[in-house]
Amino acid sequence: MLKARAAVHEVKAYHPPLGGRRGLRLDFNENTVGCSPRVLQRLQTIGAEDLARYPERAPLEAMMAAHLKIRAEELLLTNGTDEAIHLVCETYLEAGTAALLVVPTYSMYEIYAGATGARVISIPSDKEFRFPADRLLSAVTAKTRLIAIANPNNPTGVLVSQDEIVRIAQAAPQAALLIDEAYFEFCGATALPAFRRFPNIFVSRTFSKVYGLAGLRLGVLTGNADQMPLLRRVASPYSVNSVALACLPEALADGEYIRRYVDDVLAGRRGLEQALSSLGIKYWPSQANFVLLRIGERAAAFIAALRVRGILVRDRSSDPGCRGCVRITLGSTADNARLLEALPEVLREIGWREKVKA
Repeated sequence: MLKARAAVHEVKAYHPPLGGRRGLRLDFNENTVGCSPRVLQRLQTIGAEDLARYPERAPLEAMMAAHLKIRAEELLLTNGTDEAIHLVCETYLEAGTAALLVVPTYSMYEIYAGATGARVISIPSDKEFRFPADRLLSAVTAKTRLIAIANPNNPTGVLVSQDEIVRIAQAAPQAALLIDEAYFEFCGATALPAFRRFPNIFVSRTFSKVYGLAGLRLGVLTGNADQMPLLRRVASPYSVNSVALACLPEALADGEYIRRYVDDVLAGRRGLEQALSSLGIKYWPSQANFVLLRIGERAAAFIAALRVRGILVRDRSSDPGCRGCVRITLGSTADNARLLEALPEVLREIGWREKVKA
């Protein structure tokens, strides 16, 4: 009988609730208005011959490296951040090694790490979801080969300081330290320059969030020039499709579009946090394009009431320490206004009247 590896059987399946997503998409941290018009124009020029050829990504990697002010040999374009995570896990993990994760965090770290046969060790966040640097470092052993950190973290929005990242890199030189900066544009903090001083640091970025290209699956993995050839050995030469590569230059060129959208998101984040404070709802200050809040036992009713009004938000109750929590993405000015208008009405409907100020 054909049998999969034991590690595959033990990996927890991930089933994102993507079905029936009709309405205002404040549930998956996507760009709510879509990509730049320049990208749409480029899509219209792609012909049959372009699609018939295997994609060549080297010229686009050189362009992306110049955009990030690094060398082309320090960069690999990937099929979204997920492939970047997968490549780091496949390159450095195996049975008998260990990966450290601070939870709650992005689910795919555990899935890709566990599938290698490595032991995945989850370290709970400190109180108020603060990053537990000391407890993380105390868990490092000679078997530790991966430490994955989403920065800012998803779903909490908490940011790890660059000093702490350097401290971890120094304390665990035998481990790949993956810093997932999927939400970089909303906070501006980056570990990108550090991989030249610390060969174990890798930084990933994505075009799925602020750039509005989640459907094209495009990401970036950067790292030390001595390490990146090893990751290329386990990467498919064709994993980034030709349509994504064709759109990349236009996405990068429209910086004004990105700046306007980021400004809308940051203003919306401030507005939502202020509204939650006035309504007496517990939330965690965020450095990303979303806010995590705690509704408690009425979280499901809260989510359902918003859905009836055409607004989708994400239930995070199954994440460690997040029982009764909901994550809400911010988007355009109009989207944010619609959310704030619906919020008091929904809270009254589910029985939060005593919490809502008159």
